[in-house]
Amino acid sequence: MLIPGFVLLIIIVVVVLIILSFIPVGLWISALSAGAKVGIMDLIGMRLRRVSPAKIVNPLIKSEKAGLAVPVGQLEAHYLAGGNVDRVVNALIAAERANIPLSFERAAAIDLAGRNVLEAVQMSVNPKVIETPVISAMAINGIELKAKAKVTVRANIDRLVGGAGEATIIARVGEGIVTTVGSSATHKEVLENPDRISKTVLGKGLDSGTAFEILSIDIADVDVGRNIGAALQTDQAEADKRIAQAKAEERRAMAVAREQEMVAAVQEMRAKVVEAEAEVPRAMAEAFRNGNLGVMDYYNMMNVVSDTKMRENIAGINNQADSKKDK
Repeated sequence: MLIPGFVLLIIIVVVVLIILSFIPVGLWISALSAGAKVGIMDLIGMRLRRVSPAKIVNPLIKSEKAGLAVPVGQLEAHYLAGGNVDRVVNALIAAERANIPLSFERAAAIDLAGRNVLEAVQMSVNPKVIETPVISAMAINGIELKAKAKVTVRANIDRLVGGAGEATIIARVGEGIVTTVGSSATHKEVLENPDRISKTVLGKGLDSGTAFEILSIDIADVDVGRNIGAALQTDQAEADKRIAQAKAEERRAMAVAREQEMVAAVQEMRAKVVEAEAEVPRAMAEAFRNGNLGVMDYYNMMNVVSDTKMRENIAGINNQADSKKDK
């Protein structure tokens, strides 16, 4: 059975469209017109390896027009490794225009390390200014100074892989500011010569092991803060006061305890005296029964007791009079 002509034509058109959708003929023509060396089989291979041909061919055309010889295989390998091919090619073009030596392998390694290689090349041409937060430091005389610095850095492409970032630069500059201010005898020395901080910090080689090269450190602002030394002395005095109060309270408690012990001892002695006095009538009655004590002896003893009480009363009245005179 013969297939009608229009059905055959439709089948041919569909097959051609499928082939054209699989083979990016337009990209191949663009590359061919730009002089980029990429063939139809290369494009088919990209499709089979699940590589977007546009993300390889367009950077290839760009590099060819810039006069850079970058093989298609390297671009495709970098894409398969998860890199940004277009950014790497742009970085190579920018480095070539700025006369900065940068190979494709180096740029690809920087890109795969998670750094923006294009931004690094731009920073090598146009240095970046990193502004530190307000850093507090205290001079020897106890006055607090608050300083803010601006660090001008240039990217060091050779140390972008494995080099420390901006946070390390800020931390090292802050450490240098604290060290410089802390070694100054007074805060006035720092206020008179703020460039001392810049010279001291630059002399420490703070950019070693980082992905940057420090060009200059400028102190943007220095403000006088609190008198920390006086505050510390006040706190120390308050602490000493509390310690003295605690010791005084301890001594008072010990004195009260000793007084209570003495009162208890006196009460115990009084109890014994009362107990002994209670035995006196019993002993006297026993003496009367046994004939050891006569009536006259008893009266003489009572006279002595009355005389003793009278003398004690007279002595108490005299003591009260003397105390009133003293007042």
